[in-house]
Amino acid sequence: MSGHSKWATTKHKKAAIDAKRAKAFAKYIKGIEVAARMGGADTSGNPALELAVSKAKKNSVPNDNIDRAIKRGAGLTGETIDYTEILYEARGPQGTALYIECLTDNKNRAASEVRVAVTRHGGTMADSGSVAYLFERKGVVEVAKTDGLTEDDVLMAVLDAGAEEVLDEPDDFEVVSEATDLPAIRTALDEAGLEYNNDDPQFRPTMKVDLDAEGARKFLKLADAVEELDDVQNVYSNANIPAEVMAVLEDDE
Repeated sequence: MSGHSKWATTKHKKAAIDAKRAKAFAKYIKGIEVAARMGGADTSGNPALELAVSKAKKNSVPNDNIDRAIKRGAGLTGETIDYTEILYEARGPQGTALYIECLTDNKNRAASEVRVAVTRHGGTMADSGSVAYLFERKGVVEVAKTDGLTEDDVLMAVLDAGAEEVLDEPDDFEVVSEATDLPAIRTALDEAGLEYNNDDPQFRPTMKVDLDAEGARKFLKLADAVEELDDVQNVYSNANIPAEVMAVLEDDE
């Protein structure tokens, strides 16, 4: 999710991990198809496609899948690829908000499936704009934690490239910037020799809502149900599951 989901740390079962991996592959494939449709199949003359292919390879998408996606997107297979980006807004337990990003070739199907997933799992669809104002568009890059690498090291590498802050998360360092500064952030990290992933614009909550164990259980079921939909690319939320609550959830498994 969203781009990634911090609450995915509660998932340890192989089936769940495999499902997430398959969904991630589908997301990168769609990105390649869209870029190829917009700018053609030649990566040397299509920077957006070159970036989409690079991300897919970095995340272990097979080359055959990448090649087929380029051809489909560029219209070389006779198929028509025409995706529309749609944002849906929803409310979850205990005042949480979800901002749902879809990329679909069938708007009616996407709307129906999102509505069903939300309402069946205890959420409600929200009016346009009633959730959007709780989020801001930012560039986010996840830098891999390696031996000896500190938050200050990462900050020094990206400060002049427009980074606003570096967050020390459990699994990585997150570099936050304006979305328009992402190319400069990537270049700075490359020059510093730092490994990174999930270097995409994201909707980040301006304030977070802490959940108790009951609310967190309900939220996770809701978020997972929405994330699993084929048309859903990312799910962003202002939900925060404190460490002590996460520990309770992990004891449930």
